[in-house]
Amino acid sequence: MSTTFLMRRNPTQLGYRMPGEWEPHAATWFSWPRPEGISFPDRYDTVPPVYAELIRRLVEVEEVHINVWHAEMEATVRGLLGKHGTPLERVFFHHFPAYEPWCRDHGPIFLVRERENGLERAVVDWGYNAWGGKYPPFDLDDAVPQRVAEYRKLPLFSPGIVLEGGSIEVNGRGALLTTEACLLNPNRNPHLSQSEIAQFLRDNLGVTKVIWLGEGIVGDDTDGHVDDLSRFVNSNTIVTVVEEDIEDANYQLLQENYQRLRKATDQDGHIFNIVKLPTPGFVEYQGQRLPASYANFYIANSLVLVPTFRQPNDARAVEILQAQFPDRRVVGVDSTELIWGLGSFHCITQQEPAGR
Repeated sequence: MSTTFLMRRNPTQLGYRMPGEWEPHAATWFSWPRPEGISFPDRYDTVPPVYAELIRRLVEVEEVHINVWHAEMEATVRGLLGKHGTPLERVFFHHFPAYEPWCRDHGPIFLVRERENGLERAVVDWGYNAWGGKYPPFDLDDAVPQRVAEYRKLPLFSPGIVLEGGSIEVNGRGALLTTEACLLNPNRNPHLSQSEIAQFLRDNLGVTKVIWLGEGIVGDDTDGHVDDLSRFVNSNTIVTVVEEDIEDANYQLLQENYQRLRKATDQDGHIFNIVKLPTPGFVEYQGQRLPASYANFYIANSLVLVPTFRQPNDARAVEILQAQFPDRRVVGVDSTELIWGLGSFHCITQQEPAGR
C-alpha cells in the first residue's frame, strides 16, 4: 500500500493507534538544547549534565536518537556524553535542528497497527506553534516530525491542527486524557469546538474515549499539559497528582481533576483505578514558581525515570511509582536544574515504539 493512498484515509480508519508508553520501545528521541536557546536563561551549563545522566541510563535499555543542529554540536554532545561515562554504541545523531529542546511537544507522535508479520508504524505530524506562539521562531521545531518520518521511511499523517505531545496521554486501548485549559485555549485552534478537537483525536490516534481534565498546575507555561497532572501507568490505572496543603495554589485545581477522574470511565465503560501521587510542594527559583511535578516521569524499556527536586516527597513519589511498575526499575534523577526551563523528563523525551 503506497503512502499516497494511505493519506486518503485517517490513521484510525487504517487501523493505527498510539500505543501506551509502557509498550516496547525501539528508541527514545531527544532534541539537544542550544546554549543560545531561551529555555534555560543564565543556567544553560547546568542542563547538559542532566541530559547525560538520563541518556546514560536509557542506553542500557534502548537506543537513543538525538537531534542536533550540525556536526559541531554533535561533536560537543559526543564529548559530553563520553565524559559522563555514556556508551555511544546505541546513541545516534541527526542534524534535525530545533530551536528549543522540548521533543515531547515538537517531536513525532508514532502510531502502530497490528499486522500478521508484526507491527507497522507511522508518524502523526501535528502542527506546533510553541504553546500558542509564546516563543518564536518555531518553524524548525515544527518540521522535526517530517524529518524523522523521512529518516525512518514511515507514512506521515498531517491532521492540520496544533497539538503538543505533552497535552495528551493514552492508554493504548482507546482512552485519552487531556485538559480543557490547553486544548481549548484559543491560542491553539480557535476555529475548532471541543467536540471537533475530540474528533481529530479520535481520527488520528485510534482512540474512542476522550477524558477532559480542567486546569494545569501553577507555573506551567504550556497552558496546562496533562503530563504534569495525570498519567496512565497501564491500560486501566492512572496516577494523578494531588496537593495535600489546602493553602497551596494547586490544591483546589488538582482536587477538581481528581474528582473528574474518579467519575471517568475507560473505552469500555469501566472505572479506572486511580492512584494518588504527591506534589513536590513549592519549588521556585528567582521568585518564580516552577511547574515541578513527579507526574513528568518517562517510561522506557524495563526502566522508569522520575524527576526529583530535592524535596521531602521525592522518595515517597519514587516508592509509589515503583509499586505501579513491578517489572521495571524506577529511578529518581535530580531535575532541579532542568525544571528552570519549565519542563522535565517527559517534556524532553519522545518514545519510538518497536515495529517496522
